[in-house]
Amino acid sequence: MNKSKKYKIKEIFYSIQGEGYHSGKPAVFIRFSGCNLWSGKEEERDKAICKFCDTDFVGTDGKNGGVYSMDELITRINHITIDTKCRFIVFTGGEPLLQLDEPLLAGFKEYQYYLSVETNGTILVPEGLDWITVSPKSGAKFNQNSGNELKIVYPQEGIIPVDYENLDFDHFYLQPKDDKDMDTNVKKTLEYCMDHPKWKLSLQLHKILDIS
Repeated sequence: MNKSKKYKIKEIFYSIQGEGYHSGKPAVFIRFSGCNLWSGKEEERDKAICKFCDTDFVGTDGKNGGVYSMDELITRINHITIDTKCRFIVFTGGEPLLQLDEPLLAGFKEYQYYLSVETNGTILVPEGLDWITVSPKSGAKFNQNSGNELKIVYPQEGIIPVDYENLDFDHFYLQPKDDKDMDTNVKKTLEYCMDHPKWKLSLQLHKILDIS
């Protein structure tokens, strides 16, 4: 176990999960810095594989952000959860699997945390996760063909949800793309779910309620 490895963390915060199966559930979010589908720099958005991302994952200057060793990161999370007793952790990004690894997961497991990841599916997940949410992006190679939850931001040119229906996931969600056409995207997503009942609607509850 390489305890000397350092993890670049944009921010750590306690909130509710706003999307998908666990929507409404309190969770500690660990947002890793960096992504393999966009640099995060606005001037480079047009060249990005994923052009609609609205998350700031650049650097380590967010709340509780920094460069952590495994022990330092687990200690920080234990401190954050000491009062709430929350055991649900969401690893997110950017793309968390650029850094998240088995030793870190094993370290958290020693403290009985329930470990969830949100990934774009380009990198295979390590062992030790309790919940896997995969959100494929158009133009990116898709490698993680199994998990608990498949969540597609819809509509996306180049992604047809029916092409994913036979993959090994327990739940299938469509989430309206949050851009200037949001109202139209919601209508299209609702229509697709109604016409294809395997898919469920996911809304970004934290945005609707203005919860950070």
